[in-house]
Amino acid sequence: MIQAYMSGDKITSNQASAFSLHEKSHFGEKKSGKIEYSPVEALFLLKEEKIQITQNKKLISEEQLIKKLKSKDKRIELKLPAFSDLRKKGYVLKTALKFGADFRVYEKGIKPGEDHALWLMQCVKESATFTWQDFAAKNRVAHSARKNLVIAIIDDEDDVTYYKVEWMKP
Repeated sequence: MIQAYMSGDKITSNQASAFSLHEKSHFGEKKSGKIEYSPVEALFLLKEEKIQITQNKKLISEEQLIKKLKSKDKRIELKLPAFSDLRKKGYVLKTALKFGADFRVYEKGIKPGEDHALWLMQCVKESATFTWQDFAAKNRVAHSARKNLVIAIIDDEDDVTYYKVEWMKP
């Protein structure tokens, strides 16, 4: 199991097993001789029992981690079901903050940085409202980045339905 450390809002590990998982499955980013995990990656790995996280030499439980992460990202629990579902299916997901979306989604087997993401994905609660303006704005950004938009609808049981949006020329 990977031992990781939380300092401020960063979760990192310098263990060989963290580097090995990064090379094999593209979890985390190499930064300053360590692997740094995004919040949703760390939460996913903790739930899958692949990582233990300590802060000030104390082990952090899943509930404690969720509470800490929610202080920075109130939507972390909404994003996790879609992240988990696609990760378990072999896709690689990375944050897409600069695109105004939740994730960049890479095809199975593609290493981020070696090829472009296929999709930009936005996670939406089934009961939430999503205006046409919101939809058009997300789709416009995806199109300008040469990606398709995927809307992940998460229901109350955390089941996910995906809708891919594509431009069409009649």
